[in-house]
Amino acid sequence: MVEALLQTTVVGSYPQPDWLVNREMLSKVVPRTRMKEIWRVAEPFLQQAQDDATLLAIRDMERAGIDIITDGEMRRESYSNHFATALEGIDLEHPGEVMARSGKTQVPRVVGKIRRTRPVEVRDMQFLRANTDRPAKITLPGPFTMGQQVKNEFYKDAEEMCMDYAAAVNAEAHDLVKAGADVIQLDEPWLRNNPEEAKRYAVKVINRALEGINVPTVVHLCFGYAAVVPGLSKPSGYSFLPQLADTIAQQISIESAQPKIDLGVLRDLAPKKVMLGVIDLNDPEIETPQKIAERIRAGLKYMSPDKLLPAPDCGMKYLPRATAFGKLKALAEGAAIVRKELS
Repeated sequence: MVEALLQTTVVGSYPQPDWLVNREMLSKVVPRTRMKEIWRVAEPFLQQAQDDATLLAIRDMERAGIDIITDGEMRRESYSNHFATALEGIDLEHPGEVMARSGKTQVPRVVGKIRRTRPVEVRDMQFLRANTDRPAKITLPGPFTMGQQVKNEFYKDAEEMCMDYAAAVNAEAHDLVKAGADVIQLDEPWLRNNPEEAKRYAVKVINRALEGINVPTVVHLCFGYAAVVPGLSKPSGYSFLPQLADTIAQQISIESAQPKIDLGVLRDLAPKKVMLGVIDLNDPEIETPQKIAERIRAGLKYMSPDKLLPAPDCGMKYLPRATAFGKLKALAEGAAIVRKELS
C-alpha cells in the first residue's frame, strides 16, 4: 500500500482535562521529579480516570482527521518524568537542584547505575492500540535529555551515564513495538540547550536508544513550550540540527511556526523525513486551513511531499481543549488542501 503524502501527526501531548489535573499548577513548572499533587483524582481511581482522559484524546485526534495519533500523554506529569523516575539508580526521596531557564529546579539524583527493571509505558501503548485503528505513535524522553535533567552523583562520565539511559530507552522501545507501536519518538529538547556536549556524544546515545527498532523512529527537538517561552524570545534557528542527519532515526521533528525559523535548514536533514511544526501554539487563535496550507507549501520548497509530515509545534497540552481540537482540525484540512494540489 502506498503511503499517503503529507501524513499529519502530533508531537505527543494533548490537553489534560481540568477534572484530571490542576492545570494552574501544570502551567507553572515542567516537573523532573514526581509531582503527584498535580492530579485531582484520588489514587484508587486515578488509572481509570487517566484511561477515560486518554479515550477523549484519541477520539479528538480521530475526529480532527489526524493520520498518526498518540495517547495524548494523559498519564504524564511532564513529557520526561513519567519514564525517567521509573528507573533504578535514582534517589527520588532526596532530589538535587540544577539551573534551568526558569531558575533553580528540583531534579532526580543519580546515585547508582541506571537500569530499567520493569515496563513503564507498555500498558499505555496497549491501551492506545486497543482503542484506535489509526497508526499510533508513542513518545519516550531521549537519553541525552534525561542525562541533562539530573544531578549526577554516581557516574564519573556523563556519556557513560547517558549510554545507560539509552540502554533503558532501547529496552522500553522494543517492548512498545511488541505492544503495537507503529512509530517510536524520542524527545530530545536539551540537544539545543547544551550543543557542545551534544556534539560529543548525542548521536551515539540516540543511536543506541534506537538500536534494532524496526518501525519508523523520530527524534524531536524544540525551543521550549509556547506556554513558558514567549514567542519573541525563541531563537530563529537550531544550534544542533545538521548533526541529526547522522542518527539512525528516520524522522526529525522540529518547530517552525512559532519561532519562524529559516526553513532552509531542512536541506541539512536530507534524506530524513521531517515532522514540521506548522501550528503556532503561542497564538490563541485557531489558524485557518489556508494558513496551514501556506506553511506546508513553505516547507515543500525545500523537501519533497513524501518526506514532510505536518504537525503542531510542541506543548499542545497547555492549550484549552477546544483550541487544541480546532487547531488539529485546521491541520488536517490544510494538509488536505495541499495534497489535492499535488494530485
